[in-house]
Amino acid sequence: MPTNLPPEALQAEKRYREAETIEDRIACLEEYIGLIPKHKGTDHLRADLRRQLSKLKSSAQSGKKITRQDSVFRIDREGAGQVAIAGVTNVGKSSLLAALTNAAPEVSDAPFTTWEPTPGMMSVDNVQIQLIDTPPLSQDYVEPELLSLIRRSDMILLLVDVQTQPVQQLDESIAILEDHRIVPLHRQAGYPDDPRYAFKPLLVLANKCDDQDAEELFEILSIELDEKWPILPVSATTGYNLEQLKQAVFDGLAIMRIFAKPPGKDPDFTRPYVLPRGSTVEEFARKIHKDFYDNLKSARVWGSATFDGQAVGRDHVLSDGDVVELRI
Repeated sequence: MPTNLPPEALQAEKRYREAETIEDRIACLEEYIGLIPKHKGTDHLRADLRRQLSKLKSSAQSGKKITRQDSVFRIDREGAGQVAIAGVTNVGKSSLLAALTNAAPEVSDAPFTTWEPTPGMMSVDNVQIQLIDTPPLSQDYVEPELLSLIRRSDMILLLVDVQTQPVQQLDESIAILEDHRIVPLHRQAGYPDDPRYAFKPLLVLANKCDDQDAEELFEILSIELDEKWPILPVSATTGYNLEQLKQAVFDGLAIMRIFAKPPGKDPDFTRPYVLPRGSTVEEFARKIHKDFYDNLKSARVWGSATFDGQAVGRDHVLSDGDVVELRI
C-alpha cells in the first residue's frame, strides 16, 4: 500500500539524511516520524524508522560517534567483484539479494524499507561475488554516500518492476546516476573523456516476471525502450532466470577462472584462481606467489593451448577454465 507522504515529511526525511551529528540525526528522525500519517500503508515504514531511532539513541548513550569510518556505506570488498543492486523503491532489490545469497535483508511491500546497504555473497561456479542491496534511488534526494558506494562498485544491477511503469523507472534511475556522472559502460561513447565520469558495466533486470502475463509485459517493455539496453527478465520470487543472471554478472565483471595443477597431481576444481579476462601465464604465476613469478621456468596449459598439456611461454593468454601447471 502506498505511503503518500506529505511534502513536509519528505523535507524532514531530507534533513535527517543530511544531519551530520548523532544528536541532529535523532532530532530530525523524531520530527520525520511525527510527520508521517498513521495508516496501514505506513506501518512498516514507521516501524523501520523507530528501530533506526532506537539504534541512534543507543549509540548516543554509549558515547559512540558516527564518523565516515563508521559509515554503513563503507563496505569492505570481498570476493571476485563488488556489484551494486540499484533502482527506485519497491522494485525488489532486497528480494533479489535474499534469493541469490545467504543474506537476510528485510523484505517488505512498503516503500523505502531499505535504509542501509546490505551485502551478501553470491556463488558462481565456486567463485564468490559480493552483491550489495542499496537504499532506493529517488529524484527528491539521494544520499551522497550511496552514490559513492555505487561509483566504487565494479558493476551495477539496475532493477525495474516489469509490472509497474518499468520504462519510467529505468529513465528515472539512469537520470539520477548520470546526473552524478555514473554512466552505463555501453553509453561511454556519448560522454567526454573525463576522469570525473565513472563508466560502469550495467545490466537492467526486469524483475517480477513471475508468470506468463509478466513475461508478455517484458516483451512489451523491450519494444517500448528507445535504445538497446543489456536487459534480462527475472523473478526473485520464482527464481526465473537467476542462473542466467549469475553468468551475466560473471561475464560483466570480465573475470575468468584458472585452475592450478601441481606437477604430478590433479587440479582442484573447487578452488579457482580469479583473474581479469585476458591475463597471461606470467600474471597467473604472480597471482599464486611471487616466487613463481620470479623463478618460473616452464608452464603447461590444458584448455586454451593447441593441445592439452602444451608447453607455453609467459606471455600466453589464458582463457576461462584453463588448467595451468607451473614449474620453478
